Amino acid sequence: MQDRQVFDEIFGVGDGQRPELGALTDWMGRMPVADLKRRHDAAEAAFRQIGITFAVYGEEEAAERIIPFDILPRVFSAREWASLTRGLEQRVAAINAFLLDIYGERRILRDGIVPADLILRNPQFAAPIADIRPPKNVFAHICGIDLVRTGPTDFFVLEDNARTPSGVSYMIENREAMLRLCPELFAMFPVQAVDGYPDALLSTLRSVAPDRAANEPVCVLLTPGPFNSAFYEHSFLADNLGIELVEAADLEVRDDVVWMRTISGPVRVDVIYRRIDDDFLDPLVFRADSLLGVPGLIAAYRAGNVALVNAPGTGIADDKAIYSYMPEIVRYYSGGEALLPNVQTFRCREPEALAYTLDHLDELVVKLVDGSGGYGMLVGPTSSRAEIDRFRAALKAEPHRYIAQPTLALSTCPTLVEDGLAPRHVDFRPFVLTRADGITITPGGLTRVALREGSLVVNSSQGGGTKDSFVLGDPFLTQSQSLEGMHQSQILPDLFTDPATGGRA
Repeated sequence: MQDRQVFDEIFGVGDGQRPELGALTDWMGRMPVADLKRRHDAAEAAFRQIGITFAVYGEEEAAERIIPFDILPRVFSAREWASLTRGLEQRVAAINAFLLDIYGERRILRDGIVPADLILRNPQFAAPIADIRPPKNVFAHICGIDLVRTGPTDFFVLEDNARTPSGVSYMIENREAMLRLCPELFAMFPVQAVDGYPDALLSTLRSVAPDRAANEPVCVLLTPGPFNSAFYEHSFLADNLGIELVEAADLEVRDDVVWMRTISGPVRVDVIYRRIDDDFLDPLVFRADSLLGVPGLIAAYRAGNVALVNAPGTGIADDKAIYSYMPEIVRYYSGGEALLPNVQTFRCREPEALAYTLDHLDELVVKLVDGSGGYGMLVGPTSSRAEIDRFRAALKAEPHRYIAQPTLALSTCPTLVEDGLAPRHVDFRPFVLTRADGITITPGGLTRVALREGSLVVNSSQGGGTKDSFVLGDPFLTQSQSLEGMHQSQILPDLFTDPATGGRA
């Protein structure tokens, strides 16, 4: 049964319904569960047919799966989305300013805002590119910011994804499924479109092309290949952007210029949307044993002949120890308080935080600072004594590798389960694009849902599913205006402000 104190995205808290969603709750009440299941099964059958899968590493059986899809949408009002947009713009602008700074002047380290050793000794700090400024000064072109909600206006950033954020293909395919299977919902609500994302992404890639590129820069998507867990998304995006999907063998570097091999001869490449981690990008600079990267790629990048999206070195912004300093980072670069706060975080590298964490392991969520996908994580309230004891030993051995956070009462959404409709916990990943001249945010995102009753772990690799995310247009706008599809700001020109005066640095 739903905890009366947990905020539900449709029903609010307790018995109080969100009045603006009355038409949706009426629809849910009228719709027979058998009909919802029929629509759900049709969606999953379509996903299997077109091959929307992800790989689960380390499993011999059922390594290729579809992510379970839930037919009941999650809904954001126009007012809620406007508030989130402002916070996302501020945070992503700060992330880009932070990356430019730590790979350049390092003012934030000199001013003691972030400990220098946390940056310079961090495995995700890409020292070989420390003196390279990326084209148009953009590091994190594509960010997925994971948000959780605990109340009507209480949103928190759970983590930042700036390395190679995934999931946008599911955002788009989920919407396609909903348009086919629940068209009546789009007649009830002015739902903003998400299908403009590929065009916005292509525009972002072209905006950061080197100055010497042609009017239509040649962009490619670099994939590790079909055995990668997100290969479906790689091929989906390349197809929807109208660019080539390439592997390392398709590229070569000559005289610090990247060329793509084609049957018509070599074609010069201007922008590479890479879905390969830094370590594997260039065996001459990073891991010498990498077969996934392109020898000489970093030399071409250093020479200013190619843009890499996201830029090498962005992975440090994903580090959960760095995340714990994001309120200070946002304040330092923007001159104001973070509009989207962090979840309270204990840095286990600090003795007092470690002592508190060890004393409260059964109450906290403990994470590896470089972990992802729900791995390397302890959810204290739902863990066994043996699991807690294992984490206790790991924390004592390497405290610097962990952070801890309180167990939040994450919001829920009505979800179709075997016995009908039931609340399940959700999080949300909106996708933020940083162009050379501003920030673009798609009015939607990936809602992930923990399908197991009581579970707080939404990751697909841990059994989570996805929902479509409706962002409603302003009811005072016309339908065509509310479906324009994108929000843009000109926040980037103000990235570098003097933290003391608020003026341009």
